Amino acid sequence: MNASTTLESQLFDNKILIVGGAGFVGSNLCHYILESQNPKEIWIVDNLLSSDISNVPKDSRVKFVLGSIADDIVLHKLPLDFDYVFHLACYHGNQTSIANPLADHQNNTLTSLKLFEYLSRSSSLKKVVYAAAGCAVAEKTFDDAKPTFEDAPVSLFHDSPYSISKLIGEMYGNYFLQRHNLPFVKARFQNVYGPREILGAGQWRGTVHTVWRNVIPSFIWKSLHNIPLPLDNAGNTSRDFIYVEDMAKGLVACALKGEPGDAYNLASGTDTSILNLAKIINDYTGSSADVELLPARDWDRSGKRFGSTEKSAKYLSFTTTVNINNGLMKTVEWTKANYDLIKANIDKHDYFISKSL
Repeated sequence: MNASTTLESQLFDNKILIVGGAGFVGSNLCHYILESQNPKEIWIVDNLLSSDISNVPKDSRVKFVLGSIADDIVLHKLPLDFDYVFHLACYHGNQTSIANPLADHQNNTLTSLKLFEYLSRSSSLKKVVYAAAGCAVAEKTFDDAKPTFEDAPVSLFHDSPYSISKLIGEMYGNYFLQRHNLPFVKARFQNVYGPREILGAGQWRGTVHTVWRNVIPSFIWKSLHNIPLPLDNAGNTSRDFIYVEDMAKGLVACALKGEPGDAYNLASGTDTSILNLAKIINDYTGSSADVELLPARDWDRSGKRFGSTEKSAKYLSFTTTVNINNGLMKTVEWTKANYDLIKANIDKHDYFISKSL
């Protein structure tokens, strides 16, 4: 990441905590802050459930704590003099949460509640930024996509425990803001992609989605191996894809400019069809395979969506800079360069995959 194009270094000499900092987004955020903001310290807490230790920067300013933020021993070893906290840890994925709702509760809901309760004792915090889920408030439609605004109504009926737990995290943060003045800001994620998303990273979590996670890294890996790309609902879906470097900048913008209690979409503001996504990836990899048209997933009603960027542009001065074509090209090249690392993480689950089929 080019520090010359980043936000002004307003995190200079600050003490920062990134919960989930070894994960895909967390590690990119950590690298971005180190390169552009010159912090005093970055503490990372991660249990490596769905992440790989290779993502953690080798830097004297980084302090890595192995464990879950829901573990009282881990939590109470942390200092209380952080300036900024980014809560990015989660039990990744809708389908994984459907397979194990209790694990989702342990790693999503409890992590948020315990972290916010602990941080409510701090007198030094300038901002706590929470990774909220744009999908949890998006309209469920397979018609033409409409922008999802931050004040969209929230349904009490959801497709997955993951979606539910992400909303509960918002509610707990709002409670601790009202009750204890926790400076809590919600960053509503769209579909993030890019380098350091390692298929199979971490521990076996009960389903093949331990390996096959978000659509872009899964498609790239399969495309590189000339495997037909599976299109749920015959490709009649779309998502708002945001490159991870842009996401890191957006998270910092939330920390520096976000108003406590407010939510901000971190989004590209455009939707890309999954069919078109598959075609672009196959073009970049030179795959000889085509696509495989499949029925809609039985749990998923969220067909087409994208996030409105009006509020984040106006109040955070945040807009994305990497379009989908350039971002995909960079991600394909990163995948090729890190082929052995990804393959090793996938291969370690072969035994469990064979038992689950």
